[in-house]
Amino acid sequence: MKVGLLTREYPPEVYGGAGVHVEFLARELRGLLDVEVHCWGEGDGPGVVRHGPPPDLGTANDALRTFGVDLRMAAALQGRDLLHSHTWYANLAGHLGKLLYGVPHVLTAHSLEPLRPWKAEQLGGGYALSGWAERTAMESADAVVAVSDGMREDILGCYPALDPDRVHVIRNGIDTGTYRPDPRTDALARVGIDPGRPYVLFVGRITRQKGVPHLLRAARFVDPDAQLVLCAGAPDTPALDREFRALFDELSAVRDGVHWIPAMLPRPAVIQLLTHAAVFVCPSVYEPLGIVNLEAMACGTAVVASSVGGIPEVVEDGVTGLLVPYREGAEEEFEAGLAEALDRVLGDPRAAGRMGEAGRLRAAAEFGWDAAARRTAALYESLLAPGGAS
Repeated sequence: MKVGLLTREYPPEVYGGAGVHVEFLARELRGLLDVEVHCWGEGDGPGVVRHGPPPDLGTANDALRTFGVDLRMAAALQGRDLLHSHTWYANLAGHLGKLLYGVPHVLTAHSLEPLRPWKAEQLGGGYALSGWAERTAMESADAVVAVSDGMREDILGCYPALDPDRVHVIRNGIDTGTYRPDPRTDALARVGIDPGRPYVLFVGRITRQKGVPHLLRAARFVDPDAQLVLCAGAPDTPALDREFRALFDELSAVRDGVHWIPAMLPRPAVIQLLTHAAVFVCPSVYEPLGIVNLEAMACGTAVVASSVGGIPEVVEDGVTGLLVPYREGAEEEFEAGLAEALDRVLGDPRAAGRMGEAGRLRAAAEFGWDAAARRTAALYESLLAPGGAS
């Protein structure tokens, strides 16, 4: 079976959970199938074909540039028996390839455009295009993969025309051989973290979805003996950049030990940061699964996270961490809950250690990429069987 995996992110250009998902899924699937990855970028490699936007779209809206990449991807997919796209950035390529070559299209939903209205800040009118591309591909796909039970409910809620029998849950995985406790501390020293003080760690993009402004406001009320480390790239939009910097400066004025690492650190450095954190925090207001929580758990660190989307399927409240309810319109209550939960973990290192140990055990036992790859391959086979794909 010859499979085309279609994605925006692929190593070395990985900035979010979808990219991590495709990286490890492709690695495991290659032991089972002939897999060719089509992604954004330049410079092909073994089993990887990279595509850029047409030159005359260089200054166009980001959504139009994405469509240009999708057209190039679709043109290069001849000979693949099945196509599997990830995120709206590649969904249109999968849909066009399905129509052009008459092969099944599987779509993995890592997020949903209707549930991310703040993307209009980033894409402008392109948000209408990204939503159209997602809907078109979603409703026509032969199978849709949801990364959590919560995500499956969201998919069917946003796209009621979609046949529920086509929506399958295959959760994200974690490589507990790669993500495991690292006793070294050289990465902490390089970014200026005081190893003698506990720290709260955030790793992720600075987007509305990830809830970073809520964390910065909550941190004003967290134990002042703790440091706050934000390992995050530049904010998505100029408006969010101004908001983030203002909140960061306000927080830095009232407490010390506030660190912002704007560069994307190499994976070994992130693993060190995860290992030595007193607690990892995920304040997302929307999260289909939250693979970064699995990464923290695999490194033996307790997690404080918002109780949204698929996060409760990963973080077991009171066992591997603490969950904080989030409700739109009750943001101050959420921020107070974050501060209280972080203080609970910071104030009881022994309990935090037990949560970290339980988290690693849970990650290893329930979220292996090998199992996710086998379930994915079985789904492919069912679609290629006689009468399998519509």
